[in-house]
Amino acid sequence: MAAQADSWSWFTALAVGVSLFKCLFINAYHSTDFEVHRNWLAITHSLPLSRWYHENSSEWTLDYPPLFAWLERGLAQAARHWDGDMLRLDNLNYASPATVLFQRLSVVCTDLLFIYAARECCRCIRVQKAPQVVLSQPSFVLAVLLLWNFGLLIVDHIHFQYNGFLFGFLLLSVARHLQSRHLQGALLFAVLLNLKHIFLYVAPAYGIFLLRSYCFTLDRPDGSIRWSSFAPLRLLALGSIVVSVFALSFGPFVAMGQLSQVVSRLFPFRRGLCHAYWAPNAWALYSGADKALAVLGVRLKLLQEAELPRAAMTGGLVQEVQHAVLPSVPPAATLLCTLLAVVPALVSIWRRRRGNRAFLRCLLLCALASFLFGWHVHEKAILLAVLPLSILAVESREDAGIFLVLSTTGHYSLFPLLFTPAEMIIKVCLMLMFTIYSFTALGNLHRSQGSLLRPMEVAYLLGLAAVAIACEFIFPLSPWQQKLPFLPLLATSVYCAVGVSYSFLRLYATLLRSDDKRKQL
Repeated sequence: MAAQADSWSWFTALAVGVSLFKCLFINAYHSTDFEVHRNWLAITHSLPLSRWYHENSSEWTLDYPPLFAWLERGLAQAARHWDGDMLRLDNLNYASPATVLFQRLSVVCTDLLFIYAARECCRCIRVQKAPQVVLSQPSFVLAVLLLWNFGLLIVDHIHFQYNGFLFGFLLLSVARHLQSRHLQGALLFAVLLNLKHIFLYVAPAYGIFLLRSYCFTLDRPDGSIRWSSFAPLRLLALGSIVVSVFALSFGPFVAMGQLSQVVSRLFPFRRGLCHAYWAPNAWALYSGADKALAVLGVRLKLLQEAELPRAAMTGGLVQEVQHAVLPSVPPAATLLCTLLAVVPALVSIWRRRRGNRAFLRCLLLCALASFLFGWHVHEKAILLAVLPLSILAVESREDAGIFLVLSTTGHYSLFPLLFTPAEMIIKVCLMLMFTIYSFTALGNLHRSQGSLLRPMEVAYLLGLAAVAIACEFIFPLSPWQQKLPFLPLLATSVYCAVGVSYSFLRLYATLLRSDDKRKQL
């Protein structure tokens, strides 16, 4: 037992180190999300439950599911001992030193769940023969990729959010499924859905996988479903878990007749197709093409500039969607595109029992499909694919190559979140360190199997470096900054969208290729 404890002492060192490192950013720039969560503290502390989803004295209304609201109420009980003024509803944009310290530390403390989930994921790694040197072990590499993830560091501990806590639930749920502890995994995911509904993106993967691999216990010789093996008690157990969690979360609001009000806050379809910072997805390419066609139309005198809408497709708060040249995209169209993109992956794990790794691959495809085609997608949602892909990256050379492209592209797309000069050197250095470590560590893990990247991928990433230099260093010094302030964001989103789309297609290819191999067997 002592030897086993010593073998994991490095994980404790990594966890303590990253927790202390996060504290260095306490006084760094924070976004409006800081005020969002301060206002939610005030709402849940000052108002009765019946008013939580009606309060609108601030533009930052409560729009997370009820369990997260209860988390805010729990944090508020501690906050009143630090600075009670932060819990006043009328104290908008309040950011005293005590308030900043409390909210920053609350993120660091809730990240303890993420640290535990990362350790459980490290225990799930499959390797034929682990190296003796700790730094070269797949579990060590995975721990660094998760705990020191560049995206989480800047989004949570500079920009300010609680994504580490939420991804802790997701990764712990994934780990439980990889360990074949499916009821625990289902419970954790049900709780996660009631903390933040963005994780509905990957719910189809959970539903199909659990129904196919847990509720049906036997297969035919060809791998297809043996319908007679259906276990209704297992389905009942799963259903009871999900219904109980949702009843606990939404039940009080159903009893008060406020379910429709809560749902309207969670799904505000009046918001624009693209978020205020364009996520690098299909709609960024679509909106970019619309802008290019609009400019071309004006140059060719086919369109009148005065009649064109002014950036109407990028509502940061509440705004209707309107493109200048191409047809405007309604929410129903984005839903249809998303469903069409995930159906092949869902069919793949339904037709034949594929194992727990296939579930993880399907989860990634659902996450990326929703990111690419979803409505009003936040750029931070790319972490929903980057973090779980880390697990496959340390096990497979091909997945490692996909991870390098996706993580580098997705992480750079987060750069516009930190736009203040003081944070420039921080985000550049942090991303360089994470990216260099990722390339080096994964390259060493899979060096016996050849290069991780194809020539085309290397060329694309070199192009990304050129885009970064142009947008971050050259453009601010050029005369175009006043005339075309939107250009760096447009270039970043469109270029990164190509990399994300490519990663999605490569992940799909690995899933379908494994299907073909099974058919041949």
